[in-house]
Amino acid sequence: MGHDRSALGYNNSFRLGSHCRGQGTIVIHRYIFHNGHVVPVEQARLSPGQAGLLNGWGLFTTLRVFRAEPFAFERHWKRLQKDAARTRMPLPFDPAEVRSCLRELIQRNDVREGTARIYAVYNKVGFWHSSEELPEVDLLLCTAGLPSYREPVRLSLCQQSRHAASPLAGTKVTSWIFNVWTLQGAQQRGYDEALLLNERGEIAECTAANIFCAHGGRVFTPPLSSGCLEGVTRGILLDIAPATGFPVEEKTLRPEELFGADEVFITSTNRSLLGVSEVEGHKFAGAPGPITQRLEQAFSNHMIDYVSRMTTPQLQNSRKL
Repeated sequence: MGHDRSALGYNNSFRLGSHCRGQGTIVIHRYIFHNGHVVPVEQARLSPGQAGLLNGWGLFTTLRVFRAEPFAFERHWKRLQKDAARTRMPLPFDPAEVRSCLRELIQRNDVREGTARIYAVYNKVGFWHSSEELPEVDLLLCTAGLPSYREPVRLSLCQQSRHAASPLAGTKVTSWIFNVWTLQGAQQRGYDEALLLNERGEIAECTAANIFCAHGGRVFTPPLSSGCLEGVTRGILLDIAPATGFPVEEKTLRPEELFGADEVFITSTNRSLLGVSEVEGHKFAGAPGPITQRLEQAFSNHMIDYVSRMTTPQLQNSRKL
């Protein structure tokens, strides 16, 4: 592929997966950050009075930890801000301080290659409350090791699984049951992931990944109007792909167009790019294909360059959005 995967924190177990299907178990590390304090995970306390916790009124994002640095933090925070505005939820935190706290947590848990999550839970909303004093929004940060995935990936196809017309379509909210439930169903059928169609029969995304296809040397991905998440890895590819000679075009896609593609791949924070070998019985030989590999190489180079820039001395005190 033109680069050393071990230098990127990958290994065979990450690429091939130690589990027979889908995503490996993610175990949160010992220490977490909760409302201004780093504490052992068993000491963290959430309350029945947190209305957002009970209603799923909260936001989250998953970041890659690469060489002990929270990769693409700026993009993740920008999306959190957008989602907060769409869900009418305050996000009263300074991004530079959150980044600093996340880096402190990464060091405390001794994470060099792994993953992290930022959670914001809205407390002052809904009908059920407790009399205790709670902040308007809880901030929770945690880290974990990289999960295992198998490549190539096999996808099931799920009709009517994204409502593109919803005002909350594409938001990354903590009420994530439909995605987890759908993924579980796909894995019970022997697939690794589920490809979701919207109410118009268009391809939207997977339960935890964006979808791409290559046809005749051109690369396509569904537009945000499909109801898909504005994935961070997706956004980076849109920016860096032109330099590879394979720019990514946003295009409305239907299953039959995907079935006729030369290559199909998915992207997500923890998976980067993974080739797809099957979508509901339709096979794609040789996954990951040459275009997928070329784009993955460009993405990996981008990760290395990002961390190099973030860890140079002159940027140590200027990590702001």
